[in-house]
Parts: sequence; C-alpha cells; structure tokens
Amino acid sequence: MTKADIVNEIAKSTGVEKVLVQTIVEAFMENVKNSLIDNNNVYLRGFGSFIIKKRAQKVARNISKNTTITIPEHNIPAFKPSKSFVAKVK
Repeated sequence: MTKADIVNEIAKSTGVEKVLVQTIVEAFMENVKNSLIDNNNVYLRGFGSFIIKKRAQKVARNISKNTTITIPEHNIPAFKPSKSFVAKVK
C-alpha cells in the first residue's frame, strides 16, 4: 500500500477531500520524522511505537581492500508494533 492508497482510503471512509487528507498524512509523517531526529520516541496506543535504537560501535572488514574499519556508534529509527496489532496480523 502506498501513501496515495492510504490517502484514498481515508478520504473514502471519512468523506474528507483528498487534498486535505494528503496534507494531514504528510504533516503526520513530518512530525514523526522530526521527533525521531530530536531523539524523542513516538507512541501510538493500539498501533505501535516509532523508536530510536542505538547501534554499538563495531569493527567490520572491507573485503575489497582487505582492511578493517571501525563503524562508530549511531542511531537508527525503528518501528515496534503493539501487542494487539501483532495479534491481529497473526
């Protein structure tokens, strides 16, 4: 399902214009991104959480140059679904 499909489904089920729904969906995604950039998790009860995970520093190998490199500690965004969401998908 694409963002356009989500906008169409919401517009159809609520009766709100597609342009307004698209603006709202994009604003929601922008707010989630900005919260994660600021190291704040986003919790949506009954759906899941958008969280920041820390990846520890590690040593890796560059096979083509046959050298070892150190990958520094960094953060990555992740989604953790709620228990009720997981139960419905199963």
